[in-house]
Amino acid sequence: MSYNKELAIHILKQIEKAILLIQSRTLEIHSASDFLTAPSKVEKLDAVCMQFIAIGESLKGLDKVTNKELLNTDPNIPWSKIMGLRDIIAHHYFDVDAEEIWWIIENELKPLLNTVQTFINELSNPNNI
Repeated sequence: MSYNKELAIHILKQIEKAILLIQSRTLEIHSASDFLTAPSKVEKLDAVCMQFIAIGESLKGLDKVTNKELLNTDPNIPWSKIMGLRDIIAHHYFDVDAEEIWWIIENELKPLLNTVQTFINELSNPNNI
């Protein structure tokens, strides 16, 4: 491993925090249409999208910091799609589809959280130098 593990762990913890925020902010959301039923729910969608931007940007930074070594160790996570989601939300916000965002929350967030937590644990282990 030829990269700064402490910095990688810091970035991973930021990603973990963003995922947990998305999960907590969507506890009362049960479908994509729930995001559109009231102004306060649209605000939840906005907040969730902001966290997805943060996750995508952080993953780009993590990939750079780790010399593209870390993310490639788990090919089950669609890393480039996550980073691409950041670009879509940031540059084409009016094209964001609540159905797609909800699908990601329901299907992709938990595996991403599990992988991020595994990376944190592995990099925090003093035996993995």
